[in-house]
Amino acid sequence: MASSALVVIGNEILSGKIVDTNTPFLISELRSLGVRLAEIAVVPDEVDRIAEAVRRVSARNDYVFTSGGVGPTHDDVTMEGIAAAFSVQIIRHQRLEALLRGYYELQRLPLAERNLRMADIPLGAQLLEGPDLRWPVVLMQNVFILPGIPEIFRRKFLAIRERFREAPFFLRRVYVRCDEGPIADPLEAVANRFPEVAIGSYPRMQPAEDGHRVLLTLEGKHEPSVQAAVEELLRQIAEHVIHST
Repeated sequence: MASSALVVIGNEILSGKIVDTNTPFLISELRSLGVRLAEIAVVPDEVDRIAEAVRRVSARNDYVFTSGGVGPTHDDVTMEGIAAAFSVQIIRHQRLEALLRGYYELQRLPLAERNLRMADIPLGAQLLEGPDLRWPVVLMQNVFILPGIPEIFRRKFLAIRERFREAPFFLRRVYVRCDEGPIADPLEAVANRFPEVAIGSYPRMQPAEDGHRVLLTLEGKHEPSVQAAVEELLRQIAEHVIHST
């Protein structure tokens, strides 16, 4: 199963000035693609912090996505941070520079020198282009560098999403009427017997309208294993506490 990580970059996220909508979007997308999101890091606009986070999650995940910090202003230091993570220099990419110059000329807008910073990328990075992309996605090793603006973040991810598709997750839900204590031992026993099935337990402070107190989830990539785990759990839990499946 492929694993992935997200590094969200921006003082505005950490201070609460901006609400992060890219994270829930990416979680949903990766889930639908069958990719496990293993970790999320949120770091400030600091080169050393970005480098440390990217270096750490890149080493233990198949894919890393970054969000934010790729514009022309002083706090846009994501490219520098990623370059530092892989111990390479920043270079000006001729293809990106040509795209920028062409865009500003077409729009009849003045091109400030600072705008050309958006053509600076880590040495060795690739450009992923597509028919639905005005600006390519920059890929540095296994790190997909995406902007923080939600509309552009979504557009760029959707243009490359199919490269990540894997076998889907299979999910079963079991609702029980009791609290977690009486079902803790059966849950642990089933989890030990079926390590390939992820089991979650989500209690409620008050019973739901339908009467259940805990939602149990069992999921994995191998449907027969998930089904076998559900059947074993139902055998071990007292029948009177099972609300529904």
